[in-house]
Amino acid sequence: MPNTFGKLFTVTTWGESHGPAVGAVVDGCPPRLPLEGADIQVELDRRRPGQSDIVTPRKEEDRVEILSGVFEGRTTGTPISLLVRNADQRPGAYDEMRDKFRPSHADFTYQAKFGLRDHRGGGRSSARETVGRVAAGAIARKILTLGGGVEIRAYLTQVHDIAVPAEELETFPTLAEVEATAVRCPHPASAEKMIERIKAVRSQGDSVGGVIECRVRGLPAGLGEPVFDRLEADLAKAMLSLPATKGFEIGSGFAGARLLGSAHNDAFESRDGRVRTRTNRSGGSQGGISNGEEIVFRVAFKPTATILQPQATVDVHGAATELIGRGRHDACVVPRAVPIVEAMTALVLVDHWMRHAAQNLIFKF
Repeated sequence: MPNTFGKLFTVTTWGESHGPAVGAVVDGCPPRLPLEGADIQVELDRRRPGQSDIVTPRKEEDRVEILSGVFEGRTTGTPISLLVRNADQRPGAYDEMRDKFRPSHADFTYQAKFGLRDHRGGGRSSARETVGRVAAGAIARKILTLGGGVEIRAYLTQVHDIAVPAEELETFPTLAEVEATAVRCPHPASAEKMIERIKAVRSQGDSVGGVIECRVRGLPAGLGEPVFDRLEADLAKAMLSLPATKGFEIGSGFAGARLLGSAHNDAFESRDGRVRTRTNRSGGSQGGISNGEEIVFRVAFKPTATILQPQATVDVHGAATELIGRGRHDACVVPRAVPIVEAMTALVLVDHWMRHAAQNLIFKF
């Protein structure tokens, strides 16, 4: 069903923005993995609202409860059920949206598809659904860390028209460098300008978007499937399933279309006892399969759809009307999306690693 992601390592998320709780069920997790609530909580704390003065002030502790699948500090191999209760609910702020469609939001399309919708903060279409993804991703990330020494790092490279110079992002940033600013940009000078821009548009009741880059190192060659389940195809699906995403590119991305093949090709060489590439314009994936180099991709996020300005729209009867956004919203969702991008990356990589092992490493002929 469409609320479940993955093939061998699966996650099913559930819940609405202003319902009693949100959460996830993780199935296919290997047994005996050391796991406790704190492992998941550290990632939920990075995602939660109210963590700085440039994000939504909604106050949610996002405390995770592990309901099943863990016994005496280790996973049992059975489904892991995760629950996070919603505490700071204000559904009354959305009363006007019961009969009016918010521009560029999912109100109209949910109504068109299902014939009804939860208007309280968007219900299932709200970014609050990503709580379950981050909780599940924390488990996947621990498998990658303990089982393979894989590192995943996402960070902002652009807010509105403020972009970090490409030459400033050539090295793999540390978590401390990313978390040092409220926008999670490892380039302090750019981060300061981004914060100022977000505050400026927020004071005008407006919003801005941005770009997140994600890098993965320590991944072995061989992960990914030919044709339909290429590694970059599943990464793209994972990223474009996130709220507010509008673009995905890996390696050279769209810029590669401006190069000649002689300039774009990644030449092979022997280095450190294994096959390596001199450059990484492929972004770590060739033929849909990881080549052992860093996975490098970028995700574009649109400006937050709900803004605190009058906007022309129609109501559920098709009559022209006007709507002013109310409630608590991010003027820029991108900083809080960083741990969500990392979580979805971990889910894709664990699933593909398990599929690779099942097909190629278990049976020896």
